[in-house]
Amino acid sequence: MRAMRRWFRINNYFRGTTRAMTQDTATGQGPVVIVGAGHAGGSAAVALRQAGFAGPIALIGDEPHLPYQRPPLSKAWLKGEAADNALALKGDDWYAAHHIDLHLGVSASAVDPAARTVTLSDGVVLPYGALILATGARARPLPGVTEPLAGVLTLRSRADADALRQRLGPGKRLVIIGAGYVGLEVAASALAAGGAVTVLEREPRVLARVASPEMSDFFSRLHAARGVDLRTGVTVAGLESRDGAVTGVRLASGETLACNAVLVGIGAIPNVELAVAAGLACDDGVIVDGDARTSDPHIFAIGDVTRRPLALYERMTRLESVPSALEQAKQAANAITGRPAPASETPWFWSDQYEVKLQIAGLPFDADQRVTRGEPDSGHFAVFHLGAGRLLAVEAANAPQEFMAAKMMIHQRKSVDPALLADTAFTMKDVMAAAR
Repeated sequence: MRAMRRWFRINNYFRGTTRAMTQDTATGQGPVVIVGAGHAGGSAAVALRQAGFAGPIALIGDEPHLPYQRPPLSKAWLKGEAADNALALKGDDWYAAHHIDLHLGVSASAVDPAARTVTLSDGVVLPYGALILATGARARPLPGVTEPLAGVLTLRSRADADALRQRLGPGKRLVIIGAGYVGLEVAASALAAGGAVTVLEREPRVLARVASPEMSDFFSRLHAARGVDLRTGVTVAGLESRDGAVTGVRLASGETLACNAVLVGIGAIPNVELAVAAGLACDDGVIVDGDARTSDPHIFAIGDVTRRPLALYERMTRLESVPSALEQAKQAANAITGRPAPASETPWFWSDQYEVKLQIAGLPFDADQRVTRGEPDSGHFAVFHLGAGRLLAVEAANAPQEFMAAKMMIHQRKSVDPALLADTAFTMKDVMAAAR
């Protein structure tokens, strides 16, 4: 109830702020500056041109690369199965053809909301009519580790993936700290490269914060069967090193696990520093409304850095997902060009591990019942989350029909019969037809 009241309070505030905007700003006639050239920022540039914005667009990125896809970094790219151009969101010539002013290899050092300017690390000052912050998030560091060690890695960028790939292969030992989706995806990729992998998780099960116990158990057994040394309920006490390079991970139990590389995957921290310095409202991310607009009517924020409203669940949250970033890119582009807001979307996510494609739709806020459809041992099953009879979320392992049907019913706020969901004698079309 408190989350719901907070959601309505924030939305009402933003609606008042938006009404105060001038028509000129709303139609986006001034230049648009996008800070962050990742998946979100690059998609925002595309969305603006698709929405008919004809004014100047400047895209700022601290990496030397054009905007690229991040999901393959832990999978195909890490295994060397993706070509260099396969990551790019758009080809090199697209940006020139669409008159996107690229500033790569530099960062934004300051935003002046009063003057409506962005100062870059190379001293360039860019004016804006609308500013889009797509600064993303950074990997959460391992507590207690203050000195950098060679071989202690995170995975947020192409450079991170390249560094990790150099440490995989036959005879190599990788320890992954954190059994979230990225950690488990990397474990599968590292095994494919021929190395040995140990995954450490302090929670009593893998994917504890993002998946049901049934799905956690399935992936635990899947990885163990492939040869991953998977340990849950363990605490990392520190790292061992020699000559500035990591040589092992020391557990609270006293055991030391020898390795030549450590991947730290214990979550992410939103990069809100620029927004905070500019005086924008932040709370575990930059707070935005349904148009991706911040507390400053001329500044938008999209992607992993934001704390956004989810109308379907009447609350605010921070989503780290490509579909969310793409949705917000469209929201910002439509708002800047004066177009109607796009239809809201059901949050969804995916993870590829070995031959398993996990697809997730919705979020299990306030769920009070779980229903499993199919047999996990078959490798094809789904777990549905319901609250007061209403379908709130689904986790589907190699079950695309369950995923697609559930995604539609979640968006439509349908209530479903748990008995029908569980009984595979009824098709998902049957379930949808009976939903109310």
